[in-house]
Amino acid sequence: MTGIERLHEIMVRLRDPQTGCPWDREQTLESLKPCLLEETHELLSAMDRPDDRANYVEELGDVLLQVMFQCVMAEQEGRFSFDDVANAISDKLVHRHPHVFGDVDAKDSATVLRNWEQIKQMEHRKEARHSALDGVPAALPGLLKAQRTQEKAARVGFDWKDADGPMEKVSEELAELKDEIAARKSDRPADSGRVKAELGDLVFAVCNLARHLKVDAESAVELTTAKFARRFRAVEQGARESGRALRDMTLAEMDALWEKAKRGESADGE
Repeated sequence: MTGIERLHEIMVRLRDPQTGCPWDREQTLESLKPCLLEETHELLSAMDRPDDRANYVEELGDVLLQVMFQCVMAEQEGRFSFDDVANAISDKLVHRHPHVFGDVDAKDSATVLRNWEQIKQMEHRKEARHSALDGVPAALPGLLKAQRTQEKAARVGFDWKDADGPMEKVSEELAELKDEIAARKSDRPADSGRVKAELGDLVFAVCNLARHLKVDAESAVELTTAKFARRFRAVEQGARESGRALRDMTLAEMDALWEKAKRGESADGE
């Protein structure tokens, strides 16, 4: 028995209406959504530590369980099976890689992506898809959604040729944001909606710059957030060691602890 066969058998038993697990039997697609989201984020964390083999394997298994769970639910309802899902993705991979499984020539990744997008458009002609942007999941996190949207536009040629264009756009959007913020200090009425819009434009432009620099914006922000949290905890520790609470310290005193934390990281080779 293969690992997949064993997992399928276990899931079928857990979902058995008479002898299965009460919790597993009660689950619905709606109740499984937060489970899938949580397990996906745990897998993303494991991917940052690929040398921790046991944890990596465990988190991959947890995501696979979510797929099998939904497939067994569908089997019980007579809709589809795990094999249907596996065969569907296999067919898609073969169809979208004609340079591997056919006689199409594609010497670089850019050509592969252009061909992939053209094939997708042809596949979805029978669906209500009329834009190159159709298919970007609405529930994606903001930064990831921005980059996926930009990527799809780029695949049909709507893009700058290099990072200079996005860099100039960042400067332009920053200037426009500054103008809106300055309105709060002038006789002109400040429009909070405009400030929000200009801030969004700036973030979108930064995401586009990240894409051109081949940097994943979501991962970059996650890295910076983790760095900020690490240094802030060091500031808190420094305050405790001096017998003081942060709320009783001046910003200059806290900034001094922050700089000390930064120097400590540099000394550690970061």
